[in-house]
Amino acid sequence: LLHFVGQSRWSDEAVLAKVCELVLPSIESSGPIEAWIVDDTGFPKKGIHSVGVARQYCGRLGKQDNCQIAVSLSVANHTASLPIAYQLYLPEEWAGDAARRVEAHVPETVAFQTKPEIALKQIKTALETGVPAGVVLADAGYGVDAKFRSGLTALGLAYVVGVQSTLSVW
Repeated sequence: LLHFVGQSRWSDEAVLAKVCELVLPSIESSGPIEAWIVDDTGFPKKGIHSVGVARQYCGRLGKQDNCQIAVSLSVANHTASLPIAYQLYLPEEWAGDAARRVEAHVPETVAFQTKPEIALKQIKTALETGVPAGVVLADAGYGVDAKFRSGLTALGLAYVVGVQSTLSVW
């Protein structure tokens, strides 16, 4: 799933939309959607040539190392969860390196976005497509971003996010 739309017959978005269409009714048969879970997943890599590989924090390893990161949005109730959005994070060093982008076939339309920006876009798309809303849950990597929290508020969504002890909120 770590490729960009347009490189295969089926886009990641189309596959996830079809899975959501088929699986969501089954999940909802045991109760309404209660939560939208924002998270990211790290994929450790030994080399530097896979798209988006950079030295960054990798949760799977519990430290900084070479890895790819994907931002995801899942819906959940008390019995099940389902990923409904998934996007590769393209670090700024990749987004700004034209030669590297050409070599890896990264489309020109793909620009640098922070992980919270990616997550907020996924949430907006889910709302637009009629996915039943739930309380948005995210760790401090998202919760410390004021634009992310403001975006959730503007969308009328309740949220519970981690923050760092040094963050001032009102």
